[in-house]
Amino acid sequence: MAARHSPRSGDPETALVTGASAGIGREFARIFAEHGYDLIIVARRKAELEELADACRSEHRVRVHVVPMDLLVPNASEELVQLLADEDLRVDVLVNNAGLMEMGAFAEIGVGQHERLLQLNVVVPTSLTRRLLPAMIERGRGRILNVASTSSFQPVPSMALYAASKALVLSLSESLSEELKGTGVTVTALCAGITKTDMYERAHDDHAIVQSLPGLFLSEAEDVARRGYEACVAGEAVVIPGLANRVVASAAQLYPRWLVRTVGGLVGRRTTG
Repeated sequence: MAARHSPRSGDPETALVTGASAGIGREFARIFAEHGYDLIIVARRKAELEELADACRSEHRVRVHVVPMDLLVPNASEELVQLLADEDLRVDVLVNNAGLMEMGAFAEIGVGQHERLLQLNVVVPTSLTRRLLPAMIERGRGRILNVASTSSFQPVPSMALYAASKALVLSLSESLSEELKGTGVTVTALCAGITKTDMYERAHDDHAIVQSLPGLFLSEAEDVARRGYEACVAGEAVVIPGLANRVVASAAQLYPRWLVRTVGGLVGRRTTG
């Protein structure tokens, strides 16, 4: 078993992971537990959370609090933070992982679907960060890990709102990483590329462009989560797992916006055409 992480003797830190029932979120929970963190795991699917909790308790002897909650419900973030206060649970690491993706023409995706995406990808992580950050600053230590995307770096027609939401997550994370210097609190944006998760499987089944992606652009959820964990603990502001993803993200920043936009438009029309 990995050495137990303990900033003070007998006082392990606690990581809160949203969207922990599957994919990258599940791997985050397992990796934090592997390093001795107690867990608060949040998602809609209680059975999957309980299974994950049992495995982490058994394998790593950590405490795990299971919180079955739909973060799409209005005021869910407020209710979650109140639940933590009622249970006297301290959050040392906040992992904003829960998210949604919609693919297709912007004008053809339902308004309700757009609003759900904004709620989970933008409102929830922003609200949780705002509500939990002051206590971290007061304690003089804390970590926030926001799951963004390589789509944060460029416009992505056919995934317009998803890319825009992740661009906000990246911008907010970078701003806070500078704003919080000297406080003992760090903020990390994990800009993952296409990762083999349930979300990817659904997109793969429904969209030909996803099926045609070369294997070098696909990442395993465990690899992405482990790199995110390492960057979070090290206090890195931005991390992009995978060489191919780093090349694409760098190119998007180096080339003129019109060129990046045009290339994105060509790919997007292949997706929706």
